Amino acid sequence: MTSEVVDNDKRRFLTQTATVIGAVGAGLAAIPFVSSMRPSARAEALGAPVEVDVSKLEPGQLVRVLWRGKPVWVLRRPEEVLTALPRLDDKLLDPASNSSEQPDSSRNRHRSIKPEVFVALGVCTHLGCSPLYRPEVAPADLGSDWQGGFFCPCHGSRFDLAGRVYKGVPAPSNLEIPPYRYVSDARIVIGEGDKG
Repeated sequence: MTSEVVDNDKRRFLTQTATVIGAVGAGLAAIPFVSSMRPSARAEALGAPVEVDVSKLEPGQLVRVLWRGKPVWVLRRPEEVLTALPRLDDKLLDPASNSSEQPDSSRNRHRSIKPEVFVALGVCTHLGCSPLYRPEVAPADLGSDWQGGFFCPCHGSRFDLAGRVYKGVPAPSNLEIPPYRYVSDARIVIGEGDKG
């Protein structure tokens, strides 16, 4: 009788050991499959927030950064541009920016958190071309009523320096404002909304 008890104990021990070794082996074999389901480092980087130092921007200077594979403009607007924005209202399709292409923190006349720093996706809302930054006033090719802004060379859409679309152009809405927030007076993070 003692030999049967010993055999059952050995059998139970071997079964439990084999089960544990099998479970560990299955777990180790699953690691590459689970890891392959994660996005690549490149894909994560494309969607990652982008930090921009706005303290070095001169008035009128525009910098371009990539966020989620799209160009984002960061523009320091001079004071004279900010005072001129309301004078364009009668020429614009949505001067009060009532449509939803900006976060709540940018739902104002200047379409930005701080009036002097403008952040927008550099993608025309018509067919996705990238408009040109045209800050000059009344150039010959854009006419005497041009007060500076963004001009899309693909189909002629025009936007003012707050990204608001002019009436009578192919673009149906204002330029989109991405989520962004200030981490200090000198730095913004594009791709994260304001936590407060």
